Amino acid sequence: MIRYIAGLRLKPMEHRFYTLDVFTNSRFEGNPLAVFTDGDSLSNDQMQAIAREMNLAETVFVQKPTDERALARLRIFTTREELKLAGHPVVGTWFLLAELGVVPAQEGGVHVMQETGAGVLPVEIRFKDGRPQRVTMTQTEATFRPIKFKKAALAKSLGLAPKDFDPHLEPECVSTGIFNVMVPLRNRAALGKIAMNMFELRKLLGKNATMAYCFTQGSNDKVFSRGMLPWEVYEDPATGSAAGSLGAYLVKHGELAAGHTLSILQGEEMGRPSHIEVEVTQRGKKLVPRVSGAAVKVFEGTISV
Repeated sequence: MIRYIAGLRLKPMEHRFYTLDVFTNSRFEGNPLAVFTDGDSLSNDQMQAIAREMNLAETVFVQKPTDERALARLRIFTTREELKLAGHPVVGTWFLLAELGVVPAQEGGVHVMQETGAGVLPVEIRFKDGRPQRVTMTQTEATFRPIKFKKAALAKSLGLAPKDFDPHLEPECVSTGIFNVMVPLRNRAALGKIAMNMFELRKLLGKNATMAYCFTQGSNDKVFSRGMLPWEVYEDPATGSAAGSLGAYLVKHGELAAGHTLSILQGEEMGRPSHIEVEVTQRGKKLVPRVSGAAVKVFEGTISV
C-alpha cells in the first residue's frame, strides 16, 4: 500500500526476514521459524498480521532492548497471540544473529543476555571455526500445578485409551516460561497412535496450557515426544519450552538425574525429525532447565509494510 504525507508519495518500508529450521543441522527438518531482524518500527498489530501471513508456529521480531542488561529484545508471535517465551524461536534467532555477526564469534563460546516477555535471561552461543554450532537458552524456574480435568477426557481428546498412559507417572502442568501439559505415555506405539481432536483438547486446556506434550521414555536418558497444539498448526515438530518443562518434570519425579543431559527426539511422525538437549540444574526444590540445539538458515527476503 502506498502512503501519502503532506502531498508526498512514500513507499512502504521494507523489512528483512530470514527463515530457519531449528533443532536440526539439516534443512527441511526440525521446526521452521521466521525472524525479522528489524522489528522496531512495526506495531503490535503489524507484527501479529505478519505472523499470521508467515503461518508458522512462531515468528520473531528482534527489537532494541528496554533493559540495558540485554543485547536484544525478542518479540515472539504465534498466528494467534504473542508469547512470553518459546524455545525454538530463541535458539533459532540467536543462531541467526551469530551468523550475521551481531554476536561476534569467539572460539569456545559467548554469553549474552536477551530480553523476552518472561524477563531477561541468559543465552550461550558455541562457535567452531568462526561459525555458530549450538545455542543454549536458560529458562525460568519450573512451576508445577495439577491438571484440572480427568485423564479419561485427556485420553479421548488425543484419540487414545486410558491404558495408553504410563502407569507410573501422572499428567501435570509445567511451566519454565509458558505452561504446557506433560503427558506420559506407555510406549512408542501409543505415541504413534495419537489422533488429536482439536476442539476437545482446546476445551480441556483452555487458558491453563498451550500444548499437550506427549512423551515416552527410551533408554539412556532418551525421550521420544510429540507436541500437540489445539489450533491451526496442529502439531509442533520441536518445542524447546516444553522440552525444558519435561526435563524439570522428569527430575522432580526421579526419572532423570539433575545435571544429566536429556536427549529428546521429536517430530519424527511429521517427517521433520528434531533433536533437543536439556540439562536441569537443581538447588533444593528449585529446578532450572537449559535447552540446547542447532539451526540452519533456509532462505531470506523482504516484506513491505
